[in-house]
Amino acid sequence: MPEYRRILLDGAAVQVRRHDDPLVAADGREAGVDEAIHLPPTVPTKIIAVHLNYASRTKEFMTRLPAAPTYFHKPTSSLNSHRGAVVRPERCKWLNFEGEIVIVIGRTCRNVSPDEVGDYLAGYTVGNDYGLHDFRDTDAGSMLRVKGSDTLAPVGPGLVTDWDFHGKTLRTLVNGEVKQKADLSQMIWSVAEQIEKLGTGTGDLGFFPLPEPMIMGPAQRVMSLRDGTKKMSKSDTSDYSRINLTDDADAIAQKIRKAKTDPEALPSEEKGLEGRPEAENLVGIYAGLSGVAKSAVRQIGRAHV
Repeated sequence: MPEYRRILLDGAAVQVRRHDDPLVAADGREAGVDEAIHLPPTVPTKIIAVHLNYASRTKEFMTRLPAAPTYFHKPTSSLNSHRGAVVRPERCKWLNFEGEIVIVIGRTCRNVSPDEVGDYLAGYTVGNDYGLHDFRDTDAGSMLRVKGSDTLAPVGPGLVTDWDFHGKTLRTLVNGEVKQKADLSQMIWSVAEQIEKLGTGTGDLGFFPLPEPMIMGPAQRVMSLRDGTKKMSKSDTSDYSRINLTDDADAIAQKIRKAKTDPEALPSEEKGLEGRPEAENLVGIYAGLSGVAKSAVRQIGRAHV
């Protein structure tokens, strides 16, 4: 089954084909899968997503499936890549992840029959249709901020052709734990029916949601590494006060080691962090990076004492 990707190679966007580990360009240049900087597998003019397409989603939202599928538009500015950083806006409390099958259009199609749809598909990829559920009620119709904010549509890395999704299972994992799992053949309206109704252009994307998405709770607020009473800001004159999206693991580790803290031991209760902003900040950062609660960080600290 052929798999194609788009990566940065020698400073340019290049389509490559995967051959086990190496990604090989048409001119023979190679890049390792893990080392490659991936781009979205296509450059769409529009991204269209389906509201409801599984019976289980109607139970979640306590509603009924409509007589026909309904859609919403995701701006192309929301597009993101494999391993791309998803930006959680300040004061956002509810970030929803939703693994989805994504179809990629190969050439412009309008008014085609379901039997003809396969001739217009470039292939399939996967995506994560993140949502800011703080705006779920206010943006219920357009879903503009909920689903259309910058970086909320990571797609890829691969685009596969000659693939039949029927009977296949798509899973969404968070920190190695399966949070979503569904048989793709459970879709109410098929891919062919969707394309027949929509009509779209070359490279365009269609998101088809999985059932039972998981809503992530409030995020840890990360403060300045030099002053725990101030928020982390890119305008701070000291680069050691913040973690940048471009920082690699070594740079982040060095900044954490040099971060301001206090000499006191970790407290036995969370309220013991009150009045210790730098210590509370570092505990929160560790908890966020490790995917554990603050209480677990304190237990780890006591175990090491």
